[in-house]
Amino acid sequence: MEFEESGIGEECGVFGCVAAGEWPTQLEVAQVLTLGLVALQHRGQESAGIVTSNGASPPTYTTLKGMGLVSTAFTPEALLKLRYGNLGISHTRYSTTGISELQNCQPFVVDTLHGRIAVAHNGELVNAQALRKKVMRHGVGLSTSSDSELITQLLALTPPIEERDGPDWVARIKNLMSETPTSYSLLMMHKDVIYAVRDPYGNRPLCIGRLVPISKLHSSEEDTEGWVVSSESCSFQSIGAKYYREVLPGEIVQISKHGVKSLSVVPRPEGDLPAFCIFEYVYFARPDSIFEGQMVYTVRQRCGRQLAIEAPTDADVVSTVPESATPAALGYAQQSGLPYIEVLCKNRYVGRTFIQPNTRLRQLGVAKKFGALTDNFAGKRIVLIDDSIVRGNTISPIIKLLKEAGATEVHIRVASPPLRFPCYMGINIPTKEELIANRPEFKDIAGYIGADSVHYLTVEGLVSAVQEGIASFQEDKMISSSSKSSNRVGHCTACLTGKYPVELERNKCFQNQLTSHQYLHWKHCVATQLNSAVSPTLLHDRILFSALELVRELLWAGFSLKK
Repeated sequence: MEFEESGIGEECGVFGCVAAGEWPTQLEVAQVLTLGLVALQHRGQESAGIVTSNGASPPTYTTLKGMGLVSTAFTPEALLKLRYGNLGISHTRYSTTGISELQNCQPFVVDTLHGRIAVAHNGELVNAQALRKKVMRHGVGLSTSSDSELITQLLALTPPIEERDGPDWVARIKNLMSETPTSYSLLMMHKDVIYAVRDPYGNRPLCIGRLVPISKLHSSEEDTEGWVVSSESCSFQSIGAKYYREVLPGEIVQISKHGVKSLSVVPRPEGDLPAFCIFEYVYFARPDSIFEGQMVYTVRQRCGRQLAIEAPTDADVVSTVPESATPAALGYAQQSGLPYIEVLCKNRYVGRTFIQPNTRLRQLGVAKKFGALTDNFAGKRIVLIDDSIVRGNTISPIIKLLKEAGATEVHIRVASPPLRFPCYMGINIPTKEELIANRPEFKDIAGYIGADSVHYLTVEGLVSAVQEGIASFQEDKMISSSSKSSNRVGHCTACLTGKYPVELERNKCFQNQLTSHQYLHWKHCVATQLNSAVSPTLLHDRILFSALELVRELLWAGFSLKK
C-alpha cells in the first residue's frame, strides 16, 4: 500500500497486435489495442498512445496520443481514425526519465532510408547519456528527453555494415543490444510485422498471446484470429487471447499475420545471470499476470508464508492494508494457523473528491481513506501485513486508527525487504535519503511508527519464494541447445542490495543527490554566471544540461552540494 502512497511506479507498459489471415482484417485492431492498454493501466497513467498500420507497401501509419488515463486519452470518435489498421503497437506511460508532456508520449514514429518505423519501449537505458552523445555526433537532433526516442533513432541509423538488399532489422536490433545491455522491452513496427525484443538480462517483462474466437476461448482448438504481445499476460483475458509464451531474455521475435517466429537470442556476457526485476512480483504486476511460468498472486502468497516462518508472533488475527498485500496476508495466515480477517474498509473514491482539504480534514488524515471494522478486532492482537514501508509516513496513522478502535496490539509484518537503493532501470523510487531504511529512525522503526513490533521479509526469503515455483525446464522448451545459457534463473535485487546487474553510468550514480531545491539553486547560479538577461526559468535546456553534467562531475570528484 505504501508503494502507492509514495509514488513508486513502473515506467510504462507496451502492447501490440497483428491480425492473422487475409487483410484487410475483420478484427478491430484498434479496439484490441485500447483494451490491452486499459489492462496495463496500473503500469502508467501519465499518457497513452497508439500507432496502427494497414501493412501495405508502402504502409499508412495512423497515430493517436493523449495525456492521462486511456479512458480519457482516447474518445470513441478519435478511435475511428484507427479503424483501417491491420496491426499496431501501443504504450501507456509513467515517466522516470523525460518530462510529463505529450511530446514524450509513445510510440515514436520516424522515417528511415527503408521506410517508416514505430517504436514503443518499457524500461530505462543504463547508459542513455553516452548513447545520446553518440546519436548527436551523427548529426541527429533529439526532440524529446525520452529514452524511447533515443532507441528509435539508434535503430534508424545506418548500421556498421552496409545493407545491400534492403534493411536487416535483426542486425540493427542486435547492434542496439550490443550498445546498451539493459533495461528494455521493445516493440518495433515496420511495414507488415512487429518485432518484439527483450534485453539480454530480461529485466522488464514481455509475453505473447494468441487471439482466438470467443467461442473457442476455453477450447484446445488452434483457431487463430491474431497475435498480441504485452508487458503482462493480465491483458489477454479481457481481449479473448490465450497465453502463448514469454519473450526470452535477449530474444528477437517477429510477429506477422503468418504467426510468431523467433529470429535470434542475443546472449549475456558469460557468467552473468538473468536479472528480471523482482519487484514485478512484489508490487508492480497485476496479481493475475504470469511470469516465468508462475502466477504473481501465488508468489505473493509464498512470500507471506515465508514471512510467517521468518517472523512469527503471538497474536489473535492476521489482516492486511487493502489491498495489494492481501495475497501475502493470506499466506501468512495459512502458515501461522491464525484466522484471516478484514480490519480496514477502503474508501475507493477519496481521491476523486472535490472538497478541498482544510485543516480539520488534514488532521483526520488516514480516516478519510480507511474505515475501521471494529467488531472484527476489538480487544484482539493484530498482525498487519503490508507490501512495504518506504518512508514510514503512511503506516503510522493506520496503526493509530486501529489502536484507537480497540486493537490491543498491532504487529507489522512487511512482505518485502527494506528498500535501500534507487533504481536506474525503469522504476521510480525515491532518493536514497528519503527511504526510511537509510534513516536513523530505522533503528527503532517500531517505536517510530507506533507498532508493537516490525519485521521485514529477508532478501533471501524473497528470492526463495520467487524462485521456488520457476520450472527449471521452462526456457529449454523454447530455445535451441546452443542458447541454453538463457535457461539459468536470476533476478535483479539492486534496490534491496545495491548490487546492480550491469555497470552504471557514472552520472547515474549521483543523479539522486540533486534534489529539486538544489536543481533550482544551481539553475539560478548558472544563469547568474552567464550574466544571462533572461529569467532562469527560460534558460536553454542544453546549457542547463551541460551545467548539471558539471555538477555531477564535481560530485564524482567528492564535492558536496550545499544550498
